[in-house]
Amino acid sequence: MASGRTVRSFLATRNKAGLIRARNSLPRIIRMTLGAIGAFWVAEELLGHTQPIFAATSALVSLGFGGATTVRRTAEVALGCTLGVALGDLLMQWLGQGIWQAAVVMSLSLVIARYLDSGSIFSTQLGMQSALVVLLPISIDGPFSRSIDALAGSVLALLIIILWPSDPRRTPVAALSELFKELSEAMLECSWAIRDDDRRAAFHALVKARSTQKYLDQLPAAFKASQEIAMLSPAGRRHRDELNRLSDRFNHYDWASRNARVFVRRLASTLSNSALTPEGSAALAPLLREISEGISSLAQSVREPTLAGQHKYEKIARAQLEAAAAQLDPRALGVEGLQGEGLVLLLRPMVVDLLEAAGRSNESAVEFFPKLS
Repeated sequence: MASGRTVRSFLATRNKAGLIRARNSLPRIIRMTLGAIGAFWVAEELLGHTQPIFAATSALVSLGFGGATTVRRTAEVALGCTLGVALGDLLMQWLGQGIWQAAVVMSLSLVIARYLDSGSIFSTQLGMQSALVVLLPISIDGPFSRSIDALAGSVLALLIIILWPSDPRRTPVAALSELFKELSEAMLECSWAIRDDDRRAAFHALVKARSTQKYLDQLPAAFKASQEIAMLSPAGRRHRDELNRLSDRFNHYDWASRNARVFVRRLASTLSNSALTPEGSAALAPLLREISEGISSLAQSVREPTLAGQHKYEKIARAQLEAAAAQLDPRALGVEGLQGEGLVLLLRPMVVDLLEAAGRSNESAVEFFPKLS
């Protein structure tokens, strides 16, 4: 009975995940279909070729599901397909057709591919396409007709990815939104840990703070791919300034996350040693909630689709973080002792970086902090 429930639960989970994956892939599926069928039609109707299967396969592989479909990746796959077919056509004129000829062609193709480029996708496509040319029956359209078909499919794939790109904001915005969400929740859990004098809650907050690293690791490549699309695609150019602005602030996201991890580790130690006075705890707990709310507003700002919405929530985030910054004086908070005072001081660089992530310059950000005597 229990095993039946487990199977049903597994199948339901798989079905849900599959439906979500299929739904999210619909734009790419449409592009792949249009690219493959369109390339076949171009080669057959406009170029007059018979069964131009390499036109369809070249476009389909270039627009495929593997990894993020960027202009660079599409161009790399397209070039690999086209060169592979051309190399197969060329070598077939000298060597003829057969199994040993296919082995020689594939080996030479892979050697040439590794010489030209270190990318695994490029090498695989070049070797595979060249071998297929030698193994399949000779085209009735004459030598190098299949090379022209592959070129037609590759060019059409590049045109589709440039003229009909995916939303360039999607990947970096998703990663950045999750980064701020995790950071906000970590600060909120720190607030609860101080309120309840619960060091276990502080360790749980540390797990949250550490989970931000996976999103930070995604951002550089995501920004690079998105900026490439925004630069080349007419449809994506309206996002260019926004992507450049967010990308330029990456170091502040990184530093704020690192400082947050240091703070949470220190907090767990401070609570373990009972080093916070009741007055200090009563002041720090709401302060950390304010910081959490400011980070949450930053998360909302990057999710906003319009420039006006982004500026609105950035302004809210700045106001919340500035109010928190103005309180970061151990004496004013009633925090005593070396560990407690050190805890407050660790918040200051983190809040500076959060303010810069929200659009403040370093000079204007530090002006909101009280002078330390």
